[in-house]
Amino acid sequence: MTPQREEKFRRVVAKRQFNLTVVLENVHDPHNIGAVMRTCDAVGIREIYVLYTENQLTEETLQVGTSAASGAKKWVDVHLFEDPASCFKAIRQKYDFIFATHLAEDAKSLYDIDLTASVALLFGNEKDGVSAESLTYTDGNFLIPQMGMVQSLNISVACAVSLYEALRQRLQAGLYEQDPLELDAQQSQLFDQYYNLHEQRIIDRRNSKKGLKLD
Repeated sequence: MTPQREEKFRRVVAKRQFNLTVVLENVHDPHNIGAVMRTCDAVGIREIYVLYTENQLTEETLQVGTSAASGAKKWVDVHLFEDPASCFKAIRQKYDFIFATHLAEDAKSLYDIDLTASVALLFGNEKDGVSAESLTYTDGNFLIPQMGMVQSLNISVACAVSLYEALRQRLQAGLYEQDPLELDAQQSQLFDQYYNLHEQRIIDRRNSKKGLKLD
């Protein structure tokens, strides 16, 4: 790894937000999953949770989605679940609050919730939104203010708007100011993971070129 590449890895890892994540429930369009992953990488999220409870949704859908994520899929971990209880139990072990995008009477504006806290943001599918069962695991609902006739946004757009509000709040709170040369244990572990991915990619490329020469 070149010094420049290592510096970039350290800079990216230092800005990773270990207490912010996204949960996608029964998202049908794999390209939406890919778009969400790219946004997550852009704002410093290191992992997402994907919950599939509908029979027509399979791991293949997720694989297509991660392919659509282009380079982001290497740097954002995806946890796949088929059971809501198991999914939200795993999330609760790492994150303090779960907020869902849901049009309820008690829903708060996106801009009125504290996104500097340890938070998981739950987004439902393109047609039905968040399921009633998943809502039982949440701490509250939020909505994105809209002024148009059609009060809905594409899932990937809604996620992007929400995550960039989180980025704005976290920038103001100084949560992206970690010194890349002073990584803590968690960050160092992630750096090692990225380093190993980088090295494996180089090995794979070399092996691929050798195979082409042999042919």
